[in-house]
Amino acid sequence: MATHAGSEGLVKVGGNTLAEVRSFTLDISGEVIEDTSMGDSFRSYKAGLGSYTASVECFFDETDTAQNALDVGSSLTLELYPEGAASGDTYFTGTVIVTGKSVTSSFDGMVEVAFTAQGTGGITETTV
Repeated sequence: MATHAGSEGLVKVGGNTLAEVRSFTLDISGEVIEDTSMGDSFRSYKAGLGSYTASVECFFDETDTAQNALDVGSSLTLELYPEGAASGDTYFTGTVIVTGKSVTSSFDGMVEVAFTAQGTGGITETTV
């Protein structure tokens, strides 16, 4: 079984590699629809629609084209590479709408920025 260090990952926004990434999260979920009827002894369900959200945390870099593209309300292609972008590596890609941007600064730390996004349509898991 293969394992990977988080430092191998990268994020692309509209084809541009996002600079200064610290971490990212991809949450994929599926709804269920109850189809239980009278007389059933247990509840039963059918698969419903799927959805996904993503979040990315970075060190703030005002010169980065990809960071500057992540404006709230923007619709763009997001690519998440958890194990890197070498041939054979797995990555996830889909269209997202940016739903949030948070900038954090403290006197004894780095300026950081975090983005949240809602997937629209499907997400694809594929290999480089």
